[in-house]
Amino acid sequence: MTGGNVYDGIVAEPLVAKLPPARKLLADKAYDCERLRIFLEERGTTPVIPNKCNRLKPFPFKRKIYKHRNKIERMFCRIKDARRIATRYDKLASNFLSSVCLMAAIYFWLN
Repeated sequence: MTGGNVYDGIVAEPLVAKLPPARKLLADKAYDCERLRIFLEERGTTPVIPNKCNRLKPFPFKRKIYKHRNKIERMFCRIKDARRIATRYDKLASNFLSSVCLMAAIYFWLN
């Protein structure tokens, strides 16, 4: 498989599987696939994912809850203000993760 024909759900499922089940998972349309939705529901997680425009059988979607995803997007944009993170300056994944955690803590403290 090449990067052009892989949907985000393939990557999301193993990553989410490593985490404890959450009550809800907010994601954008790129994660709209039946397989990921079934996986989440089996874990007891409510998927809050908008339907793609080409979906023949739409799933229920809670628009009011989905609006909270904007907070997550703003947090990622804020963290990328740090040059070290935006350019992925660190060579080791552990150092990169430490930088992300440090910036998240600083921005959380400032707000």
